[in-house]
Amino acid sequence: MQLRVHPARSALSGSIRAPGDKSISHRAALFGGLARGTTEIRGFLEGEDTRATLAAVAALGAIVERDGETIRIHGGPLRAPDEPLDLGNAGTGIRLLAGALAGHPDLRGRTITLTGDGSLSRRPMDRIIEPLERMGARIGSNDGRAPLVLHPRPLQPIDIELSIASAQVKSAILLAGLNADGRTRVVSPAPSRDHTERLLPAFGVPVRVDGLRVEVDGPVRLRGGRLTVPGDLSSATFPLAAALLVPGSAIRLNGVGLNPTRDGVLRILERMAPGSVERQAGTIDCGAGDEPVADLAACHVGRPLGIDVPVEWVPLAIDEFPMLMALAAVAEGETVIRGAEELRVKESDRIAVMTEQLRRLGVSIEERPDGARIAGGAVRGGRVDAGGDHRVAMSLAVLALVADAPVDIDGADWIATSYPGFVEDLRTLGAEIEVLQ
Repeated sequence: MQLRVHPARSALSGSIRAPGDKSISHRAALFGGLARGTTEIRGFLEGEDTRATLAAVAALGAIVERDGETIRIHGGPLRAPDEPLDLGNAGTGIRLLAGALAGHPDLRGRTITLTGDGSLSRRPMDRIIEPLERMGARIGSNDGRAPLVLHPRPLQPIDIELSIASAQVKSAILLAGLNADGRTRVVSPAPSRDHTERLLPAFGVPVRVDGLRVEVDGPVRLRGGRLTVPGDLSSATFPLAAALLVPGSAIRLNGVGLNPTRDGVLRILERMAPGSVERQAGTIDCGAGDEPVADLAACHVGRPLGIDVPVEWVPLAIDEFPMLMALAAVAEGETVIRGAEELRVKESDRIAVMTEQLRRLGVSIEERPDGARIAGGAVRGGRVDAGGDHRVAMSLAVLALVADAPVDIDGADWIATSYPGFVEDLRTLGAEIEVLQ
């Protein structure tokens, strides 16, 4: 799909609801499929990635029903599917499933293959394979990448200090620990998303958290629960940034999850555009998930400022950097990003792809191994490519609102993996976007 985004002719305004949180939706679907009994989920993100996880748990024996905006998952004993489980582009789905299934007693003695699309098959899986094999798992791979071939077998608990702050690695180990005999302890070098730790108690699993240390005791079985998925802060970043860029804009986003392990983007936006985003506290019934939620009001306060992004904020905003790089392209002054090498192993090499596409729009940017140096200025129109990455596509679309001519974006169909309503939401706020193909 190709989009043509026209420069904004007037201010953006209105109120929208952010789509359901992608990370929590993955976990809700997976935990519901592993649990005995019925799980009821409201606010589930109906994106391609999360639907792939939902389809995987159905293939493993769960019964999935939809009732309006509510999804019910009826879980029971797992069964080995006849075909490989295709996770599409879902890195969270494949890594968490690998941990959950590697020692599952219902599947021992069987073989389970986890696969995905070309993009997912290039992403590193050895970061979960190595600790899971230390627990006794047997996992085949394509030189540390998908497809993963699991041979579920009894596991031993592990006490491990991770070398990287990764919620997916931490979660894969914790889920494997639920099928091990004893206490599994994971210590991270820095904060990472804690959705797994917050959500497992809603499924009857006690979790102990002490700073960067997380512990679970196994073996334990999940039981069905009820939860509501808050709005996705990563997706909300795009309309927020649009309001910051287009003069006179004032918008509101309702019901956004503000988990403290991933609110780095709000800290960065506040430094780039002081006073531009206001948090208006709200509440949401997340069961035992305990996810903080608020409405966000954003307005244009002038041209964003170039900043030196604090390295300690990088893990708390890792998914939002394509949009932040786009903001930096029109900021007053220079923006420096360091310590963000993890961006190179996302759906694309986001440092390289954003560098190339921003240069096509006339932006002065220096690519660095762990980030970039971006000199803010004017942005011209032209033609760019999403590089197989949904966040790149949306970042370029938002930036196009302040270009000096229309911007055509190839590969925009990737947006459907995380934010299917992106185009309509921006149109609701007043943006002019054409779907050309």
